[in-house]
Amino acid sequence: MNSKAAPSTPPGLGSIEAVIESLAGVGYIATRQIATAVYLAHHLRKPVLIEGPAGVGKTELAVSAARALGFSLLRLQCYEGLDDSRALYEWKYGKQLLYTQILKEKIGLLTDGTDTLEGAFQKLAGFQDLFFSREFLEPRPLLQAMEQPGGSVLLIDEIDKSEESFEALLLEVLADYQVTIPEIGTVRAKTPPLVILTSNNTRELGDAIKRRCLHLHIGFPDPALEQRVLRARVPGLADALLAQLVAFVQALRHDDIRKPPSIAESVDWARTLVLMHAPVLDESLVRDTLGVLLKRESDIREVDARLGALTQAAVASAAAPTRKTTAAT
Repeated sequence: MNSKAAPSTPPGLGSIEAVIESLAGVGYIATRQIATAVYLAHHLRKPVLIEGPAGVGKTELAVSAARALGFSLLRLQCYEGLDDSRALYEWKYGKQLLYTQILKEKIGLLTDGTDTLEGAFQKLAGFQDLFFSREFLEPRPLLQAMEQPGGSVLLIDEIDKSEESFEALLLEVLADYQVTIPEIGTVRAKTPPLVILTSNNTRELGDAIKRRCLHLHIGFPDPALEQRVLRARVPGLADALLAQLVAFVQALRHDDIRKPPSIAESVDWARTLVLMHAPVLDESLVRDTLGVLLKRESDIREVDARLGALTQAAVASAAAPTRKTTAAT
């Protein structure tokens, strides 16, 4: 029998459909696969490890889930050299030093009436315990997530940028939703957090961390999903421009360039085109704004040589469904 108490369920996590609806309410268009992973993460009390290329919405899922559920968002950005003092907790050394100075100044008063060294030590023992108490502890994201009474979303972002030793540090947190502090004891989560780990696959993660997680891969969206995302994220985007924009971006992702544009770059480009009051795509407009969509100079040069053909193909592709519908009518 599982001894872990079942977490209470917010309305936004009551069903897979409720997850889709609650995320859509804050502008995140989730596929059923994504919504299922979030639903299971709560009900099975399992972290979700999200893998996929940069910019496809991995981090945004955690941010949107926190907003949709009304939870606190605790974010731990991973990097090489990350250790427990930045992830779990550290002691407030300045406050401890001040406390030491006060003790030094009051040592005579504190040991007054004690004639032996053993007696003096006994009187000071209680103050030594206070020195490593919760009052002198500075919680970091992992510990903060354990202490949120109303629930939280714990985002461990880009875990593949950390070292393997950090994965070992996470095992207790991910397995039992608790943190052990040698001087104080074990801090168990008041309400288990919804834990989301992201990875851009820059290195292979260890089997131990993967076993404790549900796996979710988020790749580049298909045209229909990308249009839904852009409609939700970019108000004022005309239908014709939306179709052409998506057709152009989808073509680039199938092109031979080093860094294809992600959904984040599609959103930025759509906002740029709306800001420039563009009714439709044309070669000059695309050339002027290509740096919003592509972030490598080699990719920009490669695409620029064929920009006219790519733009015309995107406009024609976007218009094709309209022609077919008109003919059918």
